[in-house]
Amino acid sequence: MSVHDQNLFVTGAAGHLGRRVVELLLEGGIGKVIAGTRDPAKLADLAAKGAQVRAADFSDPASLASAFKGVDRLLIISTDSLAPGQRFAQHKAAVDAAVKAGVKHVVYTSMLKPEPGCAVTFAPDHYGTEQALERSGLAWTILRNSWYADNLFGSLPHALASGTWYTSAGEGRTAYIARDDIARVAAAALSSTSTANARYDITGAKALTNAEIAKLASEVFGKPIAVVQVDDAQLAAGMAAAGLPAMIIPMLVSFDVNTRQGGFDVVSDSAEKLSGRPPQSLRDFLIQHSAAFSAKA
Repeated sequence: MSVHDQNLFVTGAAGHLGRRVVELLLEGGIGKVIAGTRDPAKLADLAAKGAQVRAADFSDPASLASAFKGVDRLLIISTDSLAPGQRFAQHKAAVDAAVKAGVKHVVYTSMLKPEPGCAVTFAPDHYGTEQALERSGLAWTILRNSWYADNLFGSLPHALASGTWYTSAGEGRTAYIARDDIARVAAAALSSTSTANARYDITGAKALTNAEIAKLASEVFGKPIAVVQVDDAQLAAGMAAAGLPAMIIPMLVSFDVNTRQGGFDVVSDSAEKLSGRPPQSLRDFLIQHSAAFSAKA
C-alpha cells in the first residue's frame, strides 16, 4: 500500500507532541491524517488544515474501538496519567481496541530501558505496554525516547535564577533530544510502509552529565551555575520546601536516581536514520529557546 493511501491515526493530538506530529504529516502531504483527542473542539485548527478529527478517550475503551475503525497505522502517544496503574490500563485499552479495529501497525512512544529494575516510577507502564504489543499479534514499532530537552524548562530556569542546581544524578548522563525531533521521528515511523516489528532508541547525539549541561547553559546565558550533589532524601526535601506537590516528588527524584544508575546513558543514531535529519544539539536548543528560558528564570 502506498503511503498516500494509508489512514494514519495520531492519539493525544491535542498535546504538544501529538499536535506536532499531525502538523508534520499535514505539511508533508503524507497519508490521510486522523487526529484523536478527548475534546475534538480543541483541534478545529488542525481540521481546517485537512486532518480528520475523531473523539478518542483512553479512559473510554468503547470510544477507542470506534475511533480506530479503518485505521491502517496508529501512533499511541503515552498518556500523562500519574494515578497508579491507570496509564498502563489506558495503553492496554488502546492496544486491545487496535486489535478489534483491525489496525495493521502500531507505533508507540516508550522510554529508554524500561525493563524491570529501572528506577523511574512509571517505567513499568511503558514496559507493560511494550509487552502487550508483543503479545497482541499486531505489527509494531516501539520508539524508546530519551528525555526531552524541553523538560529542562522545569529545572534550568530555577538554576539560572539561583545560580545553583541541586541534583542526586551524580555523574550519570542523559542524551537529551528536542520534542520537535521526536515528533519528526514519530511522523516518519507512522508514515512508513514497513511492516516489520522494530524497537529503536531515540536520543540526542551526545550524552551529558548535569554538570556539563550546567556549564553549557552558563556559556549560553552568561550566568554561572554551581551543581551541588545531594542524596535522594535531601533532593526530595528540597523539592518539598520549594512547594512541589508531594505526589510528584518521588517521580522527580526517580529521574535523578535513574540517571545516576545509567538508565539514560544511551546514544543512538536512530533519530537521524528514521527522520532523515540529525537531531538538534542541546546547545542549539538552548540558544533557540533562550528568551523562553530567561523569561522563566
